[in-house]
Amino acid sequence: MMVDSTFAQVGKNLSEAMRILGDGQREPEAGPEKWRFSRASIPGPLHGDGQDVATVLHLVHNLIHDEEEEEDKPSQHRMQNVGEQGHIALLGHSLAAYISVLDRERLRKLTTRILSDTTLWLCRLFSYENGSAYFHEDDRDGLVKVSRLVINARYEEYASEGYAVLSSKQPVIYQSASGRPGLGQHLCSQLGLPLSSLCTVPCNTIFGSQHQMDVALLDKLIKEDIEAGKLPLLLIANAGTPGAGHTDKLARLKDLCDQYSMWLHVEGVNLATLALSQVSSAIMTATRSDSMTLTPGQWLGLPAVTAVTLYRHEDPAMSLAAGLTSSQPVARLRALPLWLSLQYLGHNGIVQKIRHATALSQQLLQKLKAMASIKTSGVVSPIPPISGASLRDVLGSLMLSFVEDEVSSPVVLFKFSQGMSAASSGGSVEGYCAEEKEVLDAFNRWLGEQLVQLVPTSGVDVVELEDEGTCVRFSPLLTAAVLGTQQENIEHLAGKLSELLPVMCTTMCLRQDFREETHRHSPSLTFIEELSWPGLGAVRYEPQAEGMDESRRKQELENINTELLKKLQELDTDIIFSTGPEFGTEEHCIFVGMVTEDVDVSELVDTVAALGRDIEESGRLLENMTEVVRKGILEAELQLQKANEEKLMEEGMLRQLPLVGSVLNWFSPFESSIKGRTFNLAAGSLDSTEGTYSTKAQAGRPSQQETPISSSKKHPGQRLFRRSGAGSDSFSETSSIGQAEEATREGSITPSSCIHPPPSPPAPEEDSHTARDVVAEEIQESSVQVHTQVEEEETSEERQPEGQEVEQSGR
Repeated sequence: MMVDSTFAQVGKNLSEAMRILGDGQREPEAGPEKWRFSRASIPGPLHGDGQDVATVLHLVHNLIHDEEEEEDKPSQHRMQNVGEQGHIALLGHSLAAYISVLDRERLRKLTTRILSDTTLWLCRLFSYENGSAYFHEDDRDGLVKVSRLVINARYEEYASEGYAVLSSKQPVIYQSASGRPGLGQHLCSQLGLPLSSLCTVPCNTIFGSQHQMDVALLDKLIKEDIEAGKLPLLLIANAGTPGAGHTDKLARLKDLCDQYSMWLHVEGVNLATLALSQVSSAIMTATRSDSMTLTPGQWLGLPAVTAVTLYRHEDPAMSLAAGLTSSQPVARLRALPLWLSLQYLGHNGIVQKIRHATALSQQLLQKLKAMASIKTSGVVSPIPPISGASLRDVLGSLMLSFVEDEVSSPVVLFKFSQGMSAASSGGSVEGYCAEEKEVLDAFNRWLGEQLVQLVPTSGVDVVELEDEGTCVRFSPLLTAAVLGTQQENIEHLAGKLSELLPVMCTTMCLRQDFREETHRHSPSLTFIEELSWPGLGAVRYEPQAEGMDESRRKQELENINTELLKKLQELDTDIIFSTGPEFGTEEHCIFVGMVTEDVDVSELVDTVAALGRDIEESGRLLENMTEVVRKGILEAELQLQKANEEKLMEEGMLRQLPLVGSVLNWFSPFESSIKGRTFNLAAGSLDSTEGTYSTKAQAGRPSQQETPISSSKKHPGQRLFRRSGAGSDSFSETSSIGQAEEATREGSITPSSCIHPPPSPPAPEEDSHTARDVVAEEIQESSVQVHTQVEEEETSEERQPEGQEVEQSGR
């Protein structure tokens, strides 16, 4: 009864913890005061009386989500879809902690049963007969332990002599150039071997996939190592490379390993398809390997489930020495979460999950084949030139069907490929020049980022491959179970991709037009060659003022382009203007994003040049006005000083004395002949106020008439930079593009006007007229203000005697 109650309590606590961490609806019992935890309160003193479970769980919940609340933008992290099978896996960790406190005999029996059951199920599920299993947290740890097993088996005196026996014949470990980055280095580090013991085998360069190991070259390297007195020890093959998901020629590699008595280890995502009824011959050969590493937690969406390495070896003592088996029962409990999850899913449930993932990849692949601008990269490498086009075409079609069958994989790799100079490059970037390759990489990087944000449940990501460049990858075996990807998500992904492709094609075609239009406005506009920018291009406005030093010119260039970017972002247009990449090399530039086919590039560049010119002229006018005001103030001070001296001469010294002057002004008022002055900003001169007082109107010069705003040539509802006749809804499908771009480039793009921008001048011509009108109005208002100020000063001077009399009498 004690065991049953403990099990019940474990399940209850886990359910409560998942509920609190999942939604955080329950408030901790902390009296009337509401508790709020944050990272700022940690570290802190340990509570003397302790806290209840609910309070501690709420603390964990707040620590998890506080980081999201502190960020300005919403979190873009993909959260794992923890279903009921995930709860079973999490329950396994709690049960493992409970089982570990059982008495030793009962613990031994239970762990032996769990380990044997899980090993049997996995070997049958993945058709690996007579195999043993090693469960490990780090998915690389199984290969490390297998390598130690091979060293113990090939070097008989290794157990007694240690690493000294390796000096007689240096062991060599072979891996593919398309293998996991850093795997070989980690292996040498854990085994204490020099990096010279690691041999990286290049991949195919002529026929077949460029991600498959070159078997002929591997054979040559092994022979050379044997002649050099080295010992070929182990070969790491891929059943699904980390980048492209291609499978090595496992049958030929197995024959080569048997020939040279080498150990064959296989790893990769495609091993999951061994559970299906129909398996390709290339993958099926993996069941003949000496060992292979599986990651069922990723394939089945099971959180915190260990990886498994299946291996075949007849000597249990060597397996124990290598660490593949353990005499400690507690170490065997690592298999408990997987043991529970496999029983919950059952054989059919496991197969169904893997079959669902492969069906998603086939669904997307069929969608991609119907898109002209998309290439499923890496299927066929370019065929060398052969005399006679017909023969080459025949060979190409034969190789296509052969390689597609050979590298069949649930991993879909695709990229945007504009029909440029290398339209027949077959997915490889060798046919493109370096500049075109960099531009295509930037566009594909943008495409992947947009798809990740627009359809986060699809699980696509961006990969950088040596031969294909930047590509978008869809690997449902790694993401579908975790994110809960369904067929409707693939339909949504294909729909968004169909919306993005026309925009990318149009932008790619108009890049040259944008360059030419920018050169047409030289030297006021400078085209910036930024190949890594996924958009129309970059431009910089150059100030035309002469005689400025370098520092002042740089400051003015920065001010003008900053103000120009701000004005462009306020325009009523769907085009995104930004400061470019966060870590870009170019400064003080305006980067133009993606555009649609109805955009008028000439009008766009003309608007940029006109706005930049208006900003420069306005700044120059303000500088001139500042100088005029400064000179006018100095002249006014001189004239006021001169007027005071004349006043002193006219009134005499007696009227300046405080008491005498007041009495004298009372009996004999004196009318001064000093006239007031008004400062005219437009003319930059001091004028008399005699005419102003005579007409009793305080106005300097006639106000300038507002420049009539030219009638817009745009149709109602039509945005800027659209060619006439283009539909107002032609960019409706790209509204989501603008939203995603703004979320990607926070900080460099004002969250503005992509969808509902604020009202602004409808045409560039209107902008220029409006800017001049505003400047003229500002000048006139400033003239009136200065005019009034000077008049008030001189009027107060004329009336000063009376004021002095009042002041004196007050004294």
